[in-house]
Amino acid sequence: MRGLLVVFCLLAATACDEKGPIGPTVPLNERFTLAPAEVAAIQGASIQLQFVGVTGDSRCPADALCIQGGGAAVLVRVYETGDPAEYDLHTGDARRTSAVHRDVTIELVELQPYPFSSRTIEPSDYRATLVARR
Repeated sequence: MRGLLVVFCLLAATACDEKGPIGPTVPLNERFTLAPAEVAAIQGASIQLQFVGVTGDSRCPADALCIQGGGAAVLVRVYETGDPAEYDLHTGDARRTSAVHRDVTIELVELQPYPFSSRTIEPSDYRATLVARR
């Protein structure tokens, strides 16, 4: 009987739920960096944030001269109870660097690597630095 209980607890602890991924826990008001598809649980906010990926990158390469600086767009997914919510966050436009999910503001602080004209950035190479605030 005790063995059965241990097996049940292990199964429950390792069960996967696509609507609520589990990742490292980060505190509110602290910067954290995620790779594409990585998830972080936000301590004290009962949400998980996933950096889904970069949906567009038109930033001016560091080794080029451009008329406009351009920007990049990233997709973040917020898991909570129910269906996940998705937000597009942008670099280069202060009005679109953040989104509000209930009482938590999610801000894109930085997107790396910065483009160079001689180098192609693979989707898996991106890293988004984010912060969640109340």
